[in-house]
Amino acid sequence: MNNAKILIIEDEAPIADLLSYGLSLEGFQTKVATNGAAGLNEIRLFQPDLLLLDWMLPDQSGLDICKKVTSEYNIPIFMITAKSDITDKVLGLEFGADDYITKPFDLREVIARIRTILRRVEQASIVDSSEATATIHIQDIEIYTEERVVKHKNNSIELTPKEFDLLITLARNPGRTFTRSELLDLVWGYHFAGDTRTVDTHIQRLRKKLDAADYITTVFGIGYKFKKTGG
Repeated sequence: MNNAKILIIEDEAPIADLLSYGLSLEGFQTKVATNGAAGLNEIRLFQPDLLLLDWMLPDQSGLDICKKVTSEYNIPIFMITAKSDITDKVLGLEFGADDYITKPFDLREVIARIRTILRRVEQASIVDSSEATATIHIQDIEIYTEERVVKHKNNSIELTPKEFDLLITLARNPGRTFTRSELLDLVWGYHFAGDTRTVDTHIQRLRKKLDAADYITTVFGIGYKFKKTGG
């Protein structure tokens, strides 16, 4: 997905310049914001395809920005962090980040991971012709696969990209039990040891947003499944 627009929210000029220059050479369009407020404004103006977000910013936490973005936009987020503690990394993913990398980093790895995220988003938007116009109905929930729209009792529900992908994975396979590791691989595209809490958090959010505790059930000791219904 060359020519994609990437917004870099990073207050350290050398790092921001390196990222912008390196990504531009790879064919990406880039824009840099040096603080959270400017970054949130640029999201509206620049309409990026991906957000490269620093954890530590002068005016607000990258986690707060991540939370705001995932609640309002369907933009994949790649976090850059100086924090190496596993708890902090998991926290970033739970707040909606798609991936993270720890400083200092190799620019080539950043570019490779960005391409992986964008490719995953692009593939998720491609549906088989048999599913292109399909709407999945589960009782009072409607999922419009092509538009990536979800309604509950005719009210549109805002889901993050990962919440939508997780819902689709479960809803297209009613009755099938998925382990947390399987869901990580299928939805997040990578396996990270000890990160299964990310799946739990997203399941909890889906249940709350869709009032779907009766549909998305826990298979204790294994994972989750979408209950078969007659609707």
